[in-house]
Amino acid sequence: MAMTVDAVLLESPTMRARVCERVEVLERVRALTLLPDGVHVTSDGVARYFEVGEQTIHSLVYDHRAELAANGYSVISGSRLSSFKEVSGIHSRARSLALFTRRTVLNVAMLLRDSETARQVRCHLLDAEEVARRAAVDNRSAPPVDNRPVPPEGSVDAAVVRAAEGVLREAISTSVVRLLNVLHEEVGTNSRKLDAVLDRVDRLERVVLDDGEKAVARRRLRLLQALDEGADEEVIGDLL
Repeated sequence: MAMTVDAVLLESPTMRARVCERVEVLERVRALTLLPDGVHVTSDGVARYFEVGEQTIHSLVYDHRAELAANGYSVISGSRLSSFKEVSGIHSRARSLALFTRRTVLNVAMLLRDSETARQVRCHLLDAEEVARRAAVDNRSAPPVDNRPVPPEGSVDAAVVRAAEGVLREAISTSVVRLLNVLHEEVGTNSRKLDAVLDRVDRLERVVLDDGEKAVARRRLRLLQALDEGADEEVIGDLL
């Protein structure tokens, strides 16, 4: 059987952890009724939100307690429960009370299989993740924005900026331009040397074409010997 798109959240703890902060999707599916403190939901409230039996929520907590606790699930009793009742204004004779935050409810949605509401929440989560991924790709491809502040005209900062720009222009005109001139002269020198070598090659070709075979061989031999011995240009010129 093919896996449904939302099943990736059912099967992957890593994916669940990646989207566990997107609690806004809960309200996009249906209203979540919170306790008077505006933060928590009871097991009964979670069951009503997902339209399942409360025992289903208890079973889910039993199977995934560690993950749910990492996302805000807690059970209070004793003095903590008494204090919570006073602050939140709830009335309960239970000796303990299980509390879910919005993040815990979202975690339940990513674990609960037999609930259409949970399935819709998972689909909204994946849609939100896809939108965020595309936005990240678009931001990487967008040209960088220059957000540098512009100092007000006449201020000390503006004067410092102008002075720095002047120093930079002076450095370019004295150092960079001078370097370019040196490179230009070096290229010219190398070009003249290359022209001289080409002229000698041309002269050598004329010698090869004009002289007899033996004379050419002798000249080539002397030329190679002179080159191998590091003879100066005048000697090599005589051989050519």
